[in-house]
Amino acid sequence: MHYYEIAPTIISRRGISSYTYHSEATLSIGAIVHITLGRKPTHGIVVSATIKPPYDTKPIDSPHDTPPLPEALVNTALWLSTYYATPLATVLQTILPRGLDTKRRAFKKVAITPVRNRTNFVFNESQRAAIQTISTMTPGTALLHGVTGSGKTLVYIELARQMLDAGKSALILVPEIALTSQLVDEFSAHFPHILVAHSRQTEAERHHIWLTALTATAPYVVIGPRSALFIPIKHIGLIVVDECHETSYKQDQSPRYYAPRLAAVLASHHQANVVLGSATPPVSEYFLAEQHRRPVISMPTRAHPSPTAPTITLVDMTKRTHFRHHRFLSDHLIQSITQSLAGHHQTLIFHNRRGSASTTLCEHCGWIDLCPRCDIPRTLHTDSHLLRCHLCSQTARVPTSCPMCQSVGVIHRGIGTKLIETELRKLFPDARIARFDGDNSTDTTLDKRYGELYRGEIDIIIGTQVIAKGIDLPLLDTVGVIQADAGLSLPDFIAAERTFQLVSQVIGRVGRTDLPATAIVQSYQPAHPAITYGIAQDYSAFYHDTIAERRRYNYPPFSHLLRLTCSYKSEALTVAHAQQLAAQLRKSYNDSITLFGPTPSFYERQRDQYRWQIIVKSSNRALLLEIANHHVPATHWQCDIDPLSLL
Repeated sequence: MHYYEIAPTIISRRGISSYTYHSEATLSIGAIVHITLGRKPTHGIVVSATIKPPYDTKPIDSPHDTPPLPEALVNTALWLSTYYATPLATVLQTILPRGLDTKRRAFKKVAITPVRNRTNFVFNESQRAAIQTISTMTPGTALLHGVTGSGKTLVYIELARQMLDAGKSALILVPEIALTSQLVDEFSAHFPHILVAHSRQTEAERHHIWLTALTATAPYVVIGPRSALFIPIKHIGLIVVDECHETSYKQDQSPRYYAPRLAAVLASHHQANVVLGSATPPVSEYFLAEQHRRPVISMPTRAHPSPTAPTITLVDMTKRTHFRHHRFLSDHLIQSITQSLAGHHQTLIFHNRRGSASTTLCEHCGWIDLCPRCDIPRTLHTDSHLLRCHLCSQTARVPTSCPMCQSVGVIHRGIGTKLIETELRKLFPDARIARFDGDNSTDTTLDKRYGELYRGEIDIIIGTQVIAKGIDLPLLDTVGVIQADAGLSLPDFIAAERTFQLVSQVIGRVGRTDLPATAIVQSYQPAHPAITYGIAQDYSAFYHDTIAERRRYNYPPFSHLLRLTCSYKSEALTVAHAQQLAAQLRKSYNDSITLFGPTPSFYERQRDQYRWQIIVKSSNRALLLEIANHHVPATHWQCDIDPLSLL
């Protein structure tokens, strides 16, 4: 008889992640089995072999008919559970596909036809140096700091080629599902075996990809967002985290992991290399790379042999003389768009707010339309003529009169991408215009329309963050930022860093070729360092200013953070329980932690739940784990250790 520690995929008791079962058959670490937990049948994963315990054990009902998960993935799951104070069952639910026992039809593979052909290229000196450094370094993490347009993707392709030649797989992470098309297009011209995995695929598609990876005998290139780290690929030699500065690499639901950190652990179990690539690396990651003496590889030049630097204009939005023809599209921007259209080139307009107007109010009595479930202003969407809450998605008809005073003076304030689209269609009725944001239907996403963008079949591109991330369009010659400082007023320690990154990345969409280009940045705070450094794409100056400020106020990377969020339907209960836990933590850890709050969360009410938060800061991360594991109630509370944002 053999005895095994089995981790079930359901939570039965807090603090217990595995149970001892016995089996007549010999099983491997990572084997998926059918077990009965209490009286409930479920799946489990073999996490270790053990000896016969002094108590009676249940038998394993039967092994699953799939091969075992790679042991490296199992060890990574165990680490994730401990490091992020997450029940192991929750982690395993993330790793295993839904419908594990469902019988599937044969899956027909869709052939990938590349939009562009970049198989004939010559590496420049900085690309060759980057490839050489990464190829010869000891297994671990390298930070690839390459300016926008420096050819980081071609470096990734060459490194992946080396790995496949050595019989190892390569995992390429992108921050957004929308960017998979461009990466798949680039890689498919070089590699026959590519797996693409993301959440917009059907359950059957995801199950097929998962099973293909698990049973693969040849190496693969796997491309996908952060969840692709859980694809059960064997013998990984390279993990690339492209655009590693993006906050979307932080999972905002349990397990709340940070993909670059998880990638480093997964790679360590495979003895693989990790490449964190970005033109604007996270300040904390850059600092830690220097502290741990890991390679920080600079690629300071554009890949194009003779790039033309864009002409950059900073428009002060407080001076209305710049807006004689339109209230939020400056004269400079309108003129540049006109010239681009005349030259059959493309324009990209960036604004980080969806919808048509952010606030609906009565100019007579001051009434504001608020979501009844979240207490935030609902956003006007003129295409559907609805007010929509961007937290809970509840909608309402647009009022024709004020529900408080019956005045007809209901007005809409604020700028969103749909309003920008409407205004540009009025100004340029013959232009082909497309908007890309969270309101796109499945068939109109950036991922689906990438071929049209690349071929220049869209004249004016409007969008939120998704269009600022790594997109490469050879016919693009004008970039406009509607309000660059929109995020600077947020009460968050990374607000300036996010603004710098977005401005720098958006401007980096042009100036990649010998095509003369223009970037127009509109801002109410044109002298703010995040704006001036972003326009100059001066990462070094911004980094040194920011790291000095973080050190002064003891924010990451000089400390660790734990965000505790309490939520009840009753505001009084929420406040009382938050205050009770805060008092308990102050009494137990007064000399070891800095505690902020409790205070209302940035979104205090969400989906009929009131939310208050406590921020705990300490130089000792183990202390924060102790608090999360032993002092925070199991219900009505959420723990996020190492949050990237405090909002």
